[in-house]
Amino acid sequence: MIPEKRARSKWLILVVDQVIVCWSLALSLFVVMQFNFSAVQRGYFFIYSITYLVVTCLVFMLLKIHTGIVRYANLDDVYRIFMATMISSISYWVLIQLVITPYLHHIWRGFDLAVVLNFFISSTLLILLRIYVKQGYLYLRRSEMKASEPILIYSKTRSAIIVKHALEQQGEHCFNVLGYINNDPDKVGKYLQQKKIYHSSEIPFLRNKYQLSKVIICGEDLDFKEKKMIMESCINEGIMLSHLPPPAQWVSGRLSLGQIKNLDINDLLRRDPIVLCKANISKELRNKRVLITGAAGSIGSEIVRQIVDYDPSQLILCDQAESPLHDLQLELAEIFDESKTVIFLANVQDRSRTQQLFEKYRPEFVFHAAAYKHVPLMESNPTEAIMTNVLGTKNIADLSMHYGVERFIMISTDKAVNPTNVMGATKRLAEIYIQSLQFSRRQIRSNCSDTCFITTRFGNVLGSNGSVVPRFKSQIDAGGPITITHPDITRYFMTIPEAVELVLEAGSTGKGGEIFVFDMGDPIKIVDLANSMIKLAGLVPKIDIDIVYTGLRPGEKLYEELLSNEELTIPTHNQKIKIARVRLHDLKDVEDTIASLLDAKYSGDEIRMIQIIKNFIPEYKSNNSLFETLDDSVT
Repeated sequence: MIPEKRARSKWLILVVDQVIVCWSLALSLFVVMQFNFSAVQRGYFFIYSITYLVVTCLVFMLLKIHTGIVRYANLDDVYRIFMATMISSISYWVLIQLVITPYLHHIWRGFDLAVVLNFFISSTLLILLRIYVKQGYLYLRRSEMKASEPILIYSKTRSAIIVKHALEQQGEHCFNVLGYINNDPDKVGKYLQQKKIYHSSEIPFLRNKYQLSKVIICGEDLDFKEKKMIMESCINEGIMLSHLPPPAQWVSGRLSLGQIKNLDINDLLRRDPIVLCKANISKELRNKRVLITGAAGSIGSEIVRQIVDYDPSQLILCDQAESPLHDLQLELAEIFDESKTVIFLANVQDRSRTQQLFEKYRPEFVFHAAAYKHVPLMESNPTEAIMTNVLGTKNIADLSMHYGVERFIMISTDKAVNPTNVMGATKRLAEIYIQSLQFSRRQIRSNCSDTCFITTRFGNVLGSNGSVVPRFKSQIDAGGPITITHPDITRYFMTIPEAVELVLEAGSTGKGGEIFVFDMGDPIKIVDLANSMIKLAGLVPKIDIDIVYTGLRPGEKLYEELLSNEELTIPTHNQKIKIARVRLHDLKDVEDTIASLLDAKYSGDEIRMIQIIKNFIPEYKSNNSLFETLDDSVT
């Protein structure tokens, strides 16, 4: 039934078009003859009209002018109509001159001018028909919709026009495009297809006057600072932000509502793009066997995704989490040669198992991301934190040196600075061990390979497993409340891709022994982060979603540090990466400390284990923890 209806409408369009072109020809002839009807009648008008009708019908069918959906007409349809009327006019003129005129032995004076005039009149009328049908359809559809969502479009000029048309043609939802946002002074105040271009400072005015509810952002090549300013302005006004991919990425060239995604906090907190020295990274990683421990985690999996672009000869993915590792394997199969991928289930605490890995695959580059990271959980499970974060790191580092790994890059954390919890203290001890391996002058080092040991230290990453952003999102989706430990708590934040980009940059350029510290920007109050996420969801803080303060958790700080009071930084070639100048430790002292930890572990004495770490790292002062009582007894 639908095909029959579609066919009938197609032929109806053709008939209407033929009526228009015949009427246009008649008008043109009357104008040329100065409305002398008797002259027209004597001039074989019927024969000329039938000939024109046949010519236009054939040309229009050949170019399929009648097959388009009129209410979705666009510039391509205008071009086809223009070409069809031009071809029809030329063909008609040739036919009249070569066939009809010699046959009738009649020359119609002014015929050439009538053909030219008819071309302009007919093409104009055919185009206007489609414009009026399209506008009438849009008007009727809007009037039928109970709600019309007032929006602004922020995009490059050409993309903005395409986005506007696509949004107006969405059958499932009605968008009222108020205009466009562009802070270019040469464009502000002007009109683009009858829609005004506004400056971002006018957003509050538009919200009050037109109940502006959403700004849709399209394109990846927008000015970063301008985009961020517009997003912040919308957040402050309670206006929702949505993002859609560039038109080139639309499925089958058509926009669907499913492609319109709400912006999340990652977009708001993203900073200026990092300028990487990709040549250095490629030089180090290309055709190399690369091992990533903790490969299934947030940081580890992103390292895997980015390393793929540098064409390693083999990727060895090591993790103890079976399901996430399997998911990563499936994802990787879409973008990387499966024959170059090794999936290796292992716990980094297990020296025998990890040695099998090194013996069999001989990695040349190691990214050590395997670690326990959740502060309260590690506070109640200190043995596991020590065994994974310290002993696990020692195992992988020792094997790297023994098997001739070129570079070993450890992922550390800002919680290692002046640690107040078990997790941070274990990561600081791991940092010390890695650095001691590099600078030790013991005989063991001279007998082994010249492995370059590097540490990278940064703060919280947005969207990592179990981090604050996914938790806040789930709480908002559930209707609240959002739980925060303290109203003044602050944290440094960085997106996962940004953190990994800096890890690759530092890992490829380090000389060995450095602790690289990343520029994390300014610390962010967690309550401000929560308020922004609530507003991004189109809700009002403390009205739609409440915020509840629960108190600091065991080992938790009010604020994090990237450097201790005794540490200084040395600049590098990349302004976002600095080197922490830290106090060096003798390798034997570190090894003796780790041996003592193992002895205490085997005797089941967790308190003794923590006390050993506190003695070795005197700046480790527990906060809101049962281990606070040990601080007074540290020798």
